[in-house]
Amino acid sequence: MPFEPQLPAEPLCLVFGDEDFLVRDRAKQIYEGWCAAAGGMDHEVVDGTVRNADEALQALAKLNEALQTLPFFGGNKVVWLRGANFLGDDRTASSAAVTDRLTELAKSWESFDWQGVQLLISAGKVDKRKSFLKTVKKFAALEDKTVSEKERGGRAAMVVRQRLDELGKKISPHVADELILLAGANLQQLHTESDKLAAYIGEREEVTRQDVHEIATRTKQAAAFALGDALGERNLPKLLRVLDEELWEVKLDTKKSPIALLYGLISKVRVMLFLREMVRLKWINPKGGYQQFKSQLEAIPEDRVPEDRKFNPKSMHPYMLFNALGHARKYSSAELVQAMDVLLRCNRQLVSSSTDDTLILQQALVQIVSKAA
Repeated sequence: MPFEPQLPAEPLCLVFGDEDFLVRDRAKQIYEGWCAAAGGMDHEVVDGTVRNADEALQALAKLNEALQTLPFFGGNKVVWLRGANFLGDDRTASSAAVTDRLTELAKSWESFDWQGVQLLISAGKVDKRKSFLKTVKKFAALEDKTVSEKERGGRAAMVVRQRLDELGKKISPHVADELILLAGANLQQLHTESDKLAAYIGEREEVTRQDVHEIATRTKQAAAFALGDALGERNLPKLLRVLDEELWEVKLDTKKSPIALLYGLISKVRVMLFLREMVRLKWINPKGGYQQFKSQLEAIPEDRVPEDRKFNPKSMHPYMLFNALGHARKYSSAELVQAMDVLLRCNRQLVSSSTDDTLILQQALVQIVSKAA
């Protein structure tokens, strides 16, 4: 069944928030839905992206004119103030002239005859302390698309599933989460990745994990996971090959360093230690599937985990943790503690020794991955 967006019943709708993609997408849905219901050809879009207070006043003048001008052939009219960037608290928005004009318009809209007229405003940040918002919220539909860090993962998965559903495709929750892990949580990027996947699988209905790995764009952070994953897999040939590739990148990119690679390995071992302890405490079942793991992770009380996000498993991507759970099974807790000690000594050598960085890292990884006789 095709996706049918719900449209606001109020004649004025303000869609705003810090996630540009969600604001644009929702505003476009409303505008197209309202126009289709209104019929006619006299609908207007006013550009609200301005550089200074003078341009903001010009945009508001055009908006007011559009609202006051009746359709040439009669009927209903939809007006969209698109991408308004002067409703927040920046310099342009703080201009007395812009603030006063917004207040005047909001008050005039309280008594405005909205019969046959609908106004849509899409914006970024909106200052909720100003009288403009306090006035329009009395009679307008407000849709806040601000996304907290805690919500971002779930919202990202929703964008992927919704876009693929619009394209007639399906994706399982764990495959969607793996896409997010590789491509990042930028919603606009995930919308593009969903389009790419739909085109890539052709006539097939469902996106697979292999499809994601073959076609998805990888963020720099996802590329950095490769070394930690090879360590987790306890695959020495692969680990040394990936290390060689990463060290080559270090030579080409001055922003990268062997120390940064080491810190990524420390983080991986730390996560595996966390997971083994969570299994020991029976917070998670190591034999369950991804959805069960995700539910168990969410059920862990907040007061049982560290407040520091760097050490808090609940603040990490659930699919990354689930993937690391399989890796943690390949090491004992004692081996992981010993691995942290090896990496600590490796850190000291990288900082103080004249020995080649490649040799130091290779020796450390061989020590960690090799099983005791």
